[in-house]
Amino acid sequence: MSAEVTGHTNEHVAVVGIGYVGLTLLCALGKAGFTGLGYDINAERVQAVRQGQVPFAGAEVEMQTLLSDLTREGRLSASNNPADVRTASVIFLAVETPVEADDHRPRYTALRAALASIAPYVAPGALVVVESTLAPGTIEHVVSPILAEGTGGNVGRDFFLVHCPERVMPGRLLGNLLTCDRVVGGVTPHCTQRGLAVYARVTSGTLYPTDALTAEIVKTAENAYRDVQIAFANELALMCEDLGADVYQVRELVNSSPYRQMHMPGAGVGGHCIPKDPWLLCSAMTYYQPQLLPTARAINDGMPEHLVALTQRALAREGRTLAESTVTLLGAAYLEETDDTRNTPALAVARLFTALGARVRLVDPYVDVLEEFTIMPADEALAESDALVLITAHPQFRDLRLDEVATRLRTRVLIDGRNAFTAEAATAAGLRYLGIGKGTRMREATVSE
Repeated sequence: MSAEVTGHTNEHVAVVGIGYVGLTLLCALGKAGFTGLGYDINAERVQAVRQGQVPFAGAEVEMQTLLSDLTREGRLSASNNPADVRTASVIFLAVETPVEADDHRPRYTALRAALASIAPYVAPGALVVVESTLAPGTIEHVVSPILAEGTGGNVGRDFFLVHCPERVMPGRLLGNLLTCDRVVGGVTPHCTQRGLAVYARVTSGTLYPTDALTAEIVKTAENAYRDVQIAFANELALMCEDLGADVYQVRELVNSSPYRQMHMPGAGVGGHCIPKDPWLLCSAMTYYQPQLLPTARAINDGMPEHLVALTQRALAREGRTLAESTVTLLGAAYLEETDDTRNTPALAVARLFTALGARVRLVDPYVDVLEEFTIMPADEALAESDALVLITAHPQFRDLRLDEVATRLRTRVLIDGRNAFTAEAATAAGLRYLGIGKGTRMREATVSE
């Protein structure tokens, strides 16, 4: 059955960057009745979209159906020629905005290149919308000057500029774009009004008008908030391990108090946004030096190392060292039920194990390869392994029969990074079990030994 598409319109729009967010945005615009063009320098991605195929795995079925319908009707196309955006009355940018690994400063290579490539072709009076997440001040000091130079015009008069940062999650991309509330920040009030008129046709969510700087701060603060809350949960998990308590029971009881909503601890924080957006926010500071956000980043970045330490401790109790062990990691994606490996903690865990001499096997039903690590079938990976380490709580892993798993392992060790199993079930299956935040089991094991 075809996806429902709203009535046609002669208004043409363009989306620069047709990855996870950009292509989904292009489909959402098509569903809202716009005729859309996706521009990308990746020729394979462009060709796939021209053929009505989503060029990445893990997309929801509705999006694939919608893309096929729109391309078949001639309502959506793709190009690697920037000149093709010249017919667009609205141009959206959805390109990557990473940070440097060493100093965490914004790396706007893709953003600058995209702006420079399209600027000569921005039609007079066109609206440019940046959906990419930006450090505060980027619209004013980077985006607007490049567009002004390339167009030869002035923002707010010859072209209009808005920052409306995306709010999406992998696996829920299209639904998020069609229903989430949006913050629309224009460089001028008229820019904001132009942006509101466009997004009112796309999302059923509430639209919040503001200025571009505020929109930049809001988006980076949203993810910084999440990072800090996860860091609190992770630090409390480490404390519960030390004290001999179960952090998940503690969390449940904390959240029974009004106005408390403790997040979940775990093996690490991944994804495209949370690991970098706090740094984007911090990078904009001139005088004040943030303290809380860098500390939260350090706590969350340290969880893969802690997971490795738990594994090392459990193996030592079985008389084995990491150097003589084979470790099977369950999960390569950073989020369950997706193939998204961006900033996944699994990569840090795998490399840490390798550096300590362990042989690493990786299992993930949604991922084919993770950098230098190939993905193995579960049966093959489990055979004669010395430790099973859960990193991503895919349903396929949660449903494992632990008694059957135990018979395949050479050393019966299970390390739980996502609270997917109970200590009771693991022990009943004959497994030595340690989990992040599961201090009770650690203390009991220490006492008994």
